Amino acid sequence: MKHFIIILYLMILPGLVWAESDSNKTIQLDTVQVMQLAGSFVDSGKYDKAEQILVTVPKTGNVALEIERWFLLGQISARRGDYDTAIKIFRKILDDQPDLARIRFELAICYMKTGHWYRADYHLRLAMAGDNWPENVRKMMSYYRYIVRQNKNWNVWFNFGAAPDNNVNQATGGQECVNTIFGPMCRELLKPESAVGSNFVLGGNYEFKFGEHWRWKSDANIYTNIYNKHKFDDLYLSASTGPRYVWNNGDIWLAGVAARRWYGWDGYNWSAGLKLDTNYDFTRKLSGGLSLRVLNNKYDEYGPWMNGQTYSANSRLSYSLDATKYIILRGGIERETAKDDIYANWRPSVGVGFGVALPYGFDVYMEPSFYWTNYDGERWVVDDGKFTKKVAKDFNQRYSVSLSNHKFDIWGFVPTLTVSYTKRDSNIWQREYDKYTAEFTFQQRF
Repeated sequence: MKHFIIILYLMILPGLVWAESDSNKTIQLDTVQVMQLAGSFVDSGKYDKAEQILVTVPKTGNVALEIERWFLLGQISARRGDYDTAIKIFRKILDDQPDLARIRFELAICYMKTGHWYRADYHLRLAMAGDNWPENVRKMMSYYRYIVRQNKNWNVWFNFGAAPDNNVNQATGGQECVNTIFGPMCRELLKPESAVGSNFVLGGNYEFKFGEHWRWKSDANIYTNIYNKHKFDDLYLSASTGPRYVWNNGDIWLAGVAARRWYGWDGYNWSAGLKLDTNYDFTRKLSGGLSLRVLNNKYDEYGPWMNGQTYSANSRLSYSLDATKYIILRGGIERETAKDDIYANWRPSVGVGFGVALPYGFDVYMEPSFYWTNYDGERWVVDDGKFTKKVAKDFNQRYSVSLSNHKFDIWGFVPTLTVSYTKRDSNIWQREYDKYTAEFTFQQRF
């Protein structure tokens, strides 16, 4: 006990030399040794002694030592079963040092202990991208990912915010003119309209487990964007349900799907059909997914021309570069049939995203995406002063950047700003447009 009190005193005054009165032996502890002593107490289960040291030793001004102090305090909380405190501590460390794979791993375990399986999965995947893990730890993490996949039986998401748009009606503006024997006859095209919208997303899913591998999964989602010009308001509801099979490295879900959309608060269309979603972990850094859809579409007002089917196949590859950076590659193709060929089309698409966690709690995600829309049938258009028939071919490009900050956590939500630019080029000039949008939302923190 005497030696412990003396050591504690030395920690309060780092660098002080103490000589025992009954000998000539001199003991000196620097701050590194103090942290090592606290760590040994944590390892041996002497949490009270370790905590007493960690909260008493003065701040050193050394970033690495301060991280070690908080890391040990987080471990103490987790081992005592106080996972909420441990989560707060590990989050605090990652806000300033997001590249620490070990901290992400500890945070993932705490989320597993508290049943937050989706959050555990997010941090576990980034942690596994670290290059310095021993092989036995990597195997353990792979096993944990299987446990997470087995237990992700429910999730709820809720986002809300504001979204100004400088061309909400996707209009070109200007005039189109037709040459006649009486001279040019012109009409004004719709001008781009600006609007400010408030968006709201609420959704969730639940899985009823039949056993180790089989379960029944259902989900539902509500999305709405309400503008100050209500003719552009958009409301979308969707739901799906069906069997899901889970194994060590992946899962597959076959479900029936139904959706309903209102535009300007008038009924727009119904959709119903089937979907097949698969996910697979190829390596500890590389995972992918494939989504197939077959939908039957019924339109409220435009049914005689637009009713038909949608067939789509979309793929995703996600690669974690390290504990802070990841790349997402997307590609797909969609076929939409319609009663009138001018609405039937093929739509291939591709996109690449890059995400990074930065110091001071910032997260950045950037994604350019491109898709082409090639229609089947000819339509009458005005071109070069005369009426002519053309098959529309559009090229759309979108560039978006999202920025969020975890230090402004409000009841589990963090502010996120997304700025995007969209441009459509077409062989029919009246279909061309560009637009800027800025979306400010509060999103659940992972």
